[in-house]
Amino acid sequence: MEEQGLAYQWALELHSYLAYVALAVLFLAVANAIMGLVGNRMFTMGKDLRLSLFALILCHLQLLAGLVLFFVSPSGLSAIQELGMGGMNSAARLLAVEHPFVNILAIILITIGWSKHKKFMEGNKKFKSITIFYGLGLLLILSRIPWGQWFN
Repeated sequence: MEEQGLAYQWALELHSYLAYVALAVLFLAVANAIMGLVGNRMFTMGKDLRLSLFALILCHLQLLAGLVLFFVSPSGLSAIQELGMGGMNSAARLLAVEHPFVNILAIILITIGWSKHKKFMEGNKKFKSITIFYGLGLLLILSRIPWGQWFN
């Protein structure tokens, strides 16, 4: 039981602190793509590619940390098994169902944006793909963050 508590604490800390970094880099990637699209810039293999790639990698790492947390957390899978969907209040449902589901969808959108941008040669199309898919992913992530718990 103590090992599970240690794994839970470790996963919670990692997921919490990595979230700040992942969100910041994702926000920068979206802002950079919007500026590139509006400014009709060339998509460079330096800053533009690396920023988009780092956002993708950090979001996937955050997803992995979240999945570990989901399986070791008392408010994750075990809460669903114990209480059932009807027995959860809105805060428990947010953590056990909505947050993981919506954020997995967000990571899928971000991954689609990365894959689509690689198929284009024109900078405008690359920036547009990243703007749309990373931007939608960012909005979904922001919509399901448990803000009340995050700042406590």
